[in-house]
Amino acid sequence: MIPAKFDYVRPGSVDEAVQALQQGGEDAKILAGGQSLLPVLRLRMAAPSVVIDLGGIPELRRIGEDDQYVMVGAMATHHEVMRNDLVKAHVELIAQATETVADPQVRHRGTLGGALAHADPAGDLGAAALALDAEFVILGSGGTRLVPAAEFFQDYFTTAIGEGEILTMVRFPKRSGWKTHYEKFNRVAQAWSMVAVAVALKVDGGTISEARVGLTNMGNVPIRATGVERALVGQQAGPDVAKAAAEHALEGTSAPSDADAASDYREHLAKVLTGRAVLAAAG
Repeated sequence: MIPAKFDYVRPGSVDEAVQALQQGGEDAKILAGGQSLLPVLRLRMAAPSVVIDLGGIPELRRIGEDDQYVMVGAMATHHEVMRNDLVKAHVELIAQATETVADPQVRHRGTLGGALAHADPAGDLGAAALALDAEFVILGSGGTRLVPAAEFFQDYFTTAIGEGEILTMVRFPKRSGWKTHYEKFNRVAQAWSMVAVAVALKVDGGTISEARVGLTNMGNVPIRATGVERALVGQQAGPDVAKAAAEHALEGTSAPSDADAASDYREHLAKVLTGRAVLAAAG
């Protein structure tokens, strides 16, 4: 189908983008990579009055660091993120999860910020961001605010980004030397996750001293598997420990039923994949 008529704006700075978004009102839409928005427009599931393209703002594609964080601009593409040396050295879990997103064509166009702001519960980056305690930098007319990942994802396709605001950057605390793995199960290659598990472990002398675990598509938002984390800390990494910790994977979840899988099948997958991801991360 052909999208409904809309105005198109391509600002050259973040401030211009915020101004255009405020002028457009509640009917304005942000265009990042467009991999989610364009199909919706073609199906006329959305009919914005104006589309604001962030592709002309170079600063939103930068990836940098300071002493504590790796800072990824919201418009950095999946391809740029997964190949970046800083990301691979300090927050490898993000690179691993990004590698599973769709196919090469989508990864060259889709963006980190666009995927996270879209907040599809089957999307692969939310659980990894949650597990790594990411922080989201959001800009609006009132200035910049910082939102932790635990508060960013609020409901199905709903985030803490308010009307007239733009996600400009995601900050990831450095987890240098941590062991990580993203385990994904999907019906066909390059598809959305039926269920997936993001694991980051700090292992000292064979003992797990810290653990971060995020679940994909086990509720309306990415879920932090704190029960699994508690069961892992202080333990020697091994098959029995991984299996026992995986028994806690369903705590706090509400697995959906849809055309891909019933909820009880997703619950089974969550336990199996959690055990696999822990073992893979621990090596």
